[in-house]
Amino acid sequence: MNSKISKYLSYVLRHRPDSIGLKLDNYGWADIDELIDKTDEFRLTKEIIKKVVEENEKQRFSLDDNKIRANQGHSIDVDLNLISIKPPEILYHGTTIRFLPSILKQGILSKNRQYVHLSIDKTSALKVGERHGEPKVLEVKALKMYEDGYCFYLSKNKVWLTKYIPSEYL
Repeated sequence: MNSKISKYLSYVLRHRPDSIGLKLDNYGWADIDELIDKTDEFRLTKEIIKKVVEENEKQRFSLDDNKIRANQGHSIDVDLNLISIKPPEILYHGTTIRFLPSILKQGILSKNRQYVHLSIDKTSALKVGERHGEPKVLEVKALKMYEDGYCFYLSKNKVWLTKYIPSEYL
């Protein structure tokens, strides 16, 4: 049940708050009481929400007083108050074989998300790629990108983010 609630929260808080008439502030925070009130799919309580947030393996959500938000992965415009920081030399991006021709030509685009997501290790990137087909892990020269003026951010749940990765850094 917790995984179904987690997926529901991801959908509502990252992509479609309007699907239940939920209002997010500019930073992506939603009032928990409003979320509970507007959710028909599950019988949510503050305790259930807290448990889902605490037990979420990927730490996708944050709680603050009576508010909740997704830590990253938004397809809607929110300001996560991220500060650009120096990345490690290499980061990894998980994708599928079928996207390789496009990536090698155009680079890695954020598409319908605010940022491209990167992992610190190959194993995590592989898990991401496996969700969509035959996986492929790409090595990203993150430090070189940073030195060339690209911004990198580290989300609260330790996912590296950037707006775009040109193919020459792969």
